[in-house]
Amino acid sequence: MRIAIPRELFPGERRVAIVPALVPSLVKAGLDIGVEAGAGLEAGFRDEEYADKGATIVPERADLLGAADVVLQVRGGGAAPSTLPDLELMRPGQIVIGLQDPLGGGEALGAMAKRGVTTFALELLPRITRAQSMDVLSSMATIAGYKAVLVAATHVSRMFPMLMTAAGTVAPSRVFVIGAGVAGLQAIATARRLGAKVEAYDVRPAVKEQIHSLGAKFVELPLETAGAEDKGGYATAQDETFYQRQRELLGRVVAASDVVITTAAVPGKRSPVLVTREMVASMPPGSVIVDLAAERGGNCELTRADEVVVEHGVTILGPTNLASTVPHHASQMYGKNVATFLLSIVKEGQVVLDMDDEVVRDTLVTRDGEVVHPRVREAMGLPAPVGA
Repeated sequence: MRIAIPRELFPGERRVAIVPALVPSLVKAGLDIGVEAGAGLEAGFRDEEYADKGATIVPERADLLGAADVVLQVRGGGAAPSTLPDLELMRPGQIVIGLQDPLGGGEALGAMAKRGVTTFALELLPRITRAQSMDVLSSMATIAGYKAVLVAATHVSRMFPMLMTAAGTVAPSRVFVIGAGVAGLQAIATARRLGAKVEAYDVRPAVKEQIHSLGAKFVELPLETAGAEDKGGYATAQDETFYQRQRELLGRVVAASDVVITTAAVPGKRSPVLVTREMVASMPPGSVIVDLAAERGGNCELTRADEVVVEHGVTILGPTNLASTVPHHASQMYGKNVATFLLSIVKEGQVVLDMDDEVVRDTLVTRDGEVVHPRVREAMGLPAPVGA
């Protein structure tokens, strides 16, 4: 069975789906690995490294995709509309595995279904123990949380650590992290390592112990948070009354912070606005907000995706692909996740789809000319699949 690793076409995407070190394990499983020439260069992996590990370097993208049974990508059609011309090179029954933006990339996923391509969206992996080694969202969120702090540190007008010098004592920066999922916890840990005084808040009270374990203070708000977390561990959307009260209570902490890092996102929905224009105005001049929810509108009212906004002397950053700014290690982590997923569905050198397997069932989006995932169909405005 032939596996294709194409070069990523999404603007600014520097990651690659499989790194050379993973090729031998795929070859051992009876797979023939083809890599588009130059696919790993921006992540620091040369063609020769892939070839040395047993992959075949294919100069032409059309040849690579046309011959492949399975295509492994960082960003598939749903998450990268710029790859849709690739559909002309694909055939019915071909399998594409990668990030697909399944709840927002409906038009592209519809086109992939129409072509007869079988599509897996790794964003939909269930939060179960067996799937942890495949969890690309957690891997990439780890990098985003780490890098968000470094980005903040380069823009804020203060240093992070407390320093005692002959010129006097420098007080530590005050960092406030909103949202203590994987990205938020990594941001807390990184800010603490740099010496900042860190506070954090999450609508899910269960994370309080994790925040304390990293040396940060948990900000407690007198809010009713029952139902704030779904069975998969993700935050759920709340009503506007809840968010309004939340903003009122968060305002005092934001006003006292030099850096605010926001990570609050609800899958498939617009990010809740937690930091208002008025709250930004209350922050000290020279402060920084890094909004990791910018891709879906942002947690800050003033955020603009992938832009730098300065208001009231406060710099607001809305990066949407921080993982790609650390492409070497991001590719290592992503590649391990996707290789583990692929090997879990390969039996004796062929893909075998067991629809009783929760991992397969939850990530399969298109098959046999149809969008088959219930949540994706709902997001696209399609009726529930027959038998659902």
